[in-house]
Amino acid sequence: MTRFPVDERGVVDFTRDLVRIRSVHDPERGQAEAAAAALVAERMRSFGWAPDVTEVAPGRPNVIAVIDGGGGDGPTLVFEGHTDVVTEGDLDAWTVDPYGGEIRDGRLYGRGSADMKSGVAAMLYGVHALQQAGPFPGRIMVCALVDEEGLMLGAKHFAASPASRDVDAAIICEPEEGEICVAAKGAIRLRVDFTGKMAHGAMPQHGRNPVAPAGALLAALADQQQHWQAELGEHEHLGLPYVTPTVLEAGSADQINVIPTRATVCVDIRTVPALDHDQVIATIAKLAEAAAGPLGVTSEVSVVDNRPSVEVDPGHPVVAALARAHETVRGEPARYGGVPGATDGTILTRDAGIPTVVYGPGGKWIAHQADEFVEVADIVHCAHIYAEAADHFLRGTTA
Repeated sequence: MTRFPVDERGVVDFTRDLVRIRSVHDPERGQAEAAAAALVAERMRSFGWAPDVTEVAPGRPNVIAVIDGGGGDGPTLVFEGHTDVVTEGDLDAWTVDPYGGEIRDGRLYGRGSADMKSGVAAMLYGVHALQQAGPFPGRIMVCALVDEEGLMLGAKHFAASPASRDVDAAIICEPEEGEICVAAKGAIRLRVDFTGKMAHGAMPQHGRNPVAPAGALLAALADQQQHWQAELGEHEHLGLPYVTPTVLEAGSADQINVIPTRATVCVDIRTVPALDHDQVIATIAKLAEAAAGPLGVTSEVSVVDNRPSVEVDPGHPVVAALARAHETVRGEPARYGGVPGATDGTILTRDAGIPTVVYGPGGKWIAHQADEFVEVADIVHCAHIYAEAADHFLRGTTA
């Protein structure tokens, strides 16, 4: 059952238009989110909105529209999505044009179809449908932000702005396969540099080899992951914490007979709420020092990014509003879950104290893969659900 006049064809066509734009942050090609952001801003203006377009980095604009409900005082609700996508990768792995927006057997294919141009389209069309249905209390901010796939510059810019201060809650429109995600894993990205002394491979006694402590650290990280998993167990919605080495660099492939001066290990750590980030960073630093010290090598740990694990109370009105909307539109009980990675919502909660919940069209595990797709029906359902959820939240009718 639906109550709001969502333009169902329009939301699907707009998703296709967005997918056809290669909004990868690709400095070598001079590409970023600008073209996708311009399309979003144009569509907002066609709805009668007055979007604010602000560059947070060259060629990388946030697009934010504020829609006053005209129905008196009330809370402020944010709908948020990002306009950037990851690279398409190996084109030979795709069976469709990654930027074709092709629809086949009820699925819309293309890079960003799920992550998350369908979510951006659904939030615009859902809010427009709510507005067309008549006055509502409070206001809605529709935010299409940049750089979620990178360092989340767009979310950080918005969270630091005065506009974020009056926000009561946010719905992050990422693909979650029908789950209302009340928790998201944290992420710590570390760079560990080991510095030794260069020497000839035939005379290792004259050098201090940083490769050996790098190897020792890899083994220690595996043990530490096992320890944290055993200590904390599985989170209800997020599962286990993980410590994953992702980059190992040392020396040069054409200098096999040289002991290098430096070796680097980069680590991607995914956390649950019970794992304190300061403790994690200190622990990794101690492991690196223990690996380096006996060999006369020094170690230095740098924090590349630090995003906490976040949770919202399942009883929060924004969660209740989404649950009621899901049940109304989909005709099934609400399902709850967690986000395996960080989202822009992580930053909005960390930096601006905004309660966030994640819910959007598309499969949770299809993001960043070849032949990425979203079910067309899922786009339409989510547009209706966003209208319903906003109405319930702003009117306080979540019971």
